[in-house]
Amino acid sequence: MAGLIKREDIDELRTRTRIDEVIGEFVTLKTAGIGSLKGLCPFHDEKTPSFTVRPQVGMYHCFGCGESGDVFTFLQKVEQLSFVEAVETLAGKAGMHLRYEDGKGPDREQASRRQRLLEMHEVAQRFFTQQLDAEAGQIGRDFLTGRGFPPESSREFGIGFAPKSWDALTAHLRRAGFTDEEILAAGLASEGGRGIYDRFRGRVIWPIKDMTARTIGFGARRLYDDDKGPKYLNTPETALYHKNQVLYGLDLAKKSIAKTKRVVVVEGYTDVMAAHLAGVEQAVATCGTAFGAEHVKIIRRLLGDDPTGQVIFTFDGDAAGQKAALKAFEFESLFTAQTFVAVEPDGLDPCDLRMQKGDAALRELIDGCKPLFEFVITTAISRFDLDTVEGRISAVKAAAEVLTDIRDQGSLTHYYRFVAGRIGVDIDEVESVVRTAQRRPRQNRQQSTEAAPRQTSYRDGPPPSERMSGAAHRDHGTGPRQPNPGAASAGETGDDRSIEYVYDERPDVSNLSAPISPTRLKTEKGALMVALQHPEAVNAKLFDSLSSKAFEHPGYRRIQDAIKQAGGLTSAGAEQSKWAERVLEASDDELKPYVAQLLVSPLPIIEGTETSRFARGIVARLFDHDLERIAKELHSRLQRQDTADGAGQAALLGQLQTLEQHRARLKTLM
Repeated sequence: MAGLIKREDIDELRTRTRIDEVIGEFVTLKTAGIGSLKGLCPFHDEKTPSFTVRPQVGMYHCFGCGESGDVFTFLQKVEQLSFVEAVETLAGKAGMHLRYEDGKGPDREQASRRQRLLEMHEVAQRFFTQQLDAEAGQIGRDFLTGRGFPPESSREFGIGFAPKSWDALTAHLRRAGFTDEEILAAGLASEGGRGIYDRFRGRVIWPIKDMTARTIGFGARRLYDDDKGPKYLNTPETALYHKNQVLYGLDLAKKSIAKTKRVVVVEGYTDVMAAHLAGVEQAVATCGTAFGAEHVKIIRRLLGDDPTGQVIFTFDGDAAGQKAALKAFEFESLFTAQTFVAVEPDGLDPCDLRMQKGDAALRELIDGCKPLFEFVITTAISRFDLDTVEGRISAVKAAAEVLTDIRDQGSLTHYYRFVAGRIGVDIDEVESVVRTAQRRPRQNRQQSTEAAPRQTSYRDGPPPSERMSGAAHRDHGTGPRQPNPGAASAGETGDDRSIEYVYDERPDVSNLSAPISPTRLKTEKGALMVALQHPEAVNAKLFDSLSSKAFEHPGYRRIQDAIKQAGGLTSAGAEQSKWAERVLEASDDELKPYVAQLLVSPLPIIEGTETSRFARGIVARLFDHDLERIAKELHSRLQRQDTADGAGQAALLGQLQTLEQHRARLKTLM
């Protein structure tokens, strides 16, 4: 398909890129055994390192939170990039020219125009920052220091100044080689009867950047009394800048957001700066528009739909702030994360709060946030006179409309008490009105069509079956049980003594009447580890000839099937990273994390033992288990054989003899 990066270029880039060097820019890695590195996971808080990197395999896996993938996946998650952006970023660092299918990118002409706009914005930003340091920029510097921002913070955020001139920027851009058409397309100039003129004049300038820290627009604050324009003026809609799809400060906040699973939404540029300088590094702001559905999508991608994530809104305590909170509440049901609101009692915004009461006060405001539901309920109740019966009845109905949107039904009892206490009525009355409201269709509030389902995860080991029916998720208290091989807390040492059990209802799985022994699990796990990590050390023909019943655990059986789908060990080749990628591609999304876990787990090899010797022994042991199973079946058939059928008995005995000869040869490898 035209526009796709050529696969061979992606493979070549993967071989050129050392995953430990890329991850090392974000995580401090230390040696953790042969071929393994360890560090603190960048995707969740932990005190003991569980984030493992295997440079030889080109994979990483966190044994704490389950995150895993290759160098492209890591860059996508930590930098919040698309796959193409991650590939192009690494290609740029490696100095590698990428080719696209049919010899072109997604749209070469369009990409060229976009690149020109990006370059123009970089030129414009440098111009603005230089002007802030110039003599005319004194008014801008005074404004910033007066708001509590020292010069070093202005440089950190790239703050600039637009001279009080009609064409200072336009003339500068023309000298840099940009045409009037391009300057207008970037939204940096407006057109009048005498030609084009600067859009931003006599203002402090904030660069608005995308997630990759590329400048795509600007926000400007009025400074002069004779400026009749709006207090804040932003870049208009352009090919680069779409205000409802941008969050200011995201390029600076994304790493902290990914680590803490918290987003703090403030109202303005100075609020973002104040929050970051106070230590609230997850702060972002909308750009001249109300919080909307597109912003929800951005935040959900940042938080990864983690139900433990937090989205904290800060609003002024005035009527406008309450209106903004109610607007944000319209989209509350679109979040998987929990939503909160932080409102300063004296009506101070984050910037003013920091100026008047210091950094600690701003941090305390955020940490003392309350659920958004409570704020909205309180606001709804405040509209009524609770000293009258009619007012209390109306207040209960208004609160009930809010309570019907609460996803966590277990929280409703708390809110029943909260509403009853605020209004002064019985809890039963509140509950009754809520249940009536729940039965009535809601037409006055946007319904969630994109809310992500809360899925059950199998982080402790591979999922047992290829399809999980509704019954498979229910604990019936009876029925066959299968051990979960990945549940061992000492999984990195190969010790499978700690076994958890999960139900498995696949009809085609044999030997479900009894749990699989820890020894058998260790053998199955070890065989898969060497097949994935060191295919060159394994007898490929022997491994590929294993029957579908060689792995008793159905989860490991699925991984064996993925290996077969990838072409089997005989097709693994010499380059291990490509082999790992092929197996991952052959695995379904549910299985991928567990394949990745096996790829990065250190082999349970006694010090001094060669990898090839361990590989031969563990695969031979698994093959012997399978031959033992077949032998038992043959013995059973022999016992059932008609004693008068001498030829049949002889054939079975011959098969048993051949089988035992195979097992004897295998013993030499074990």
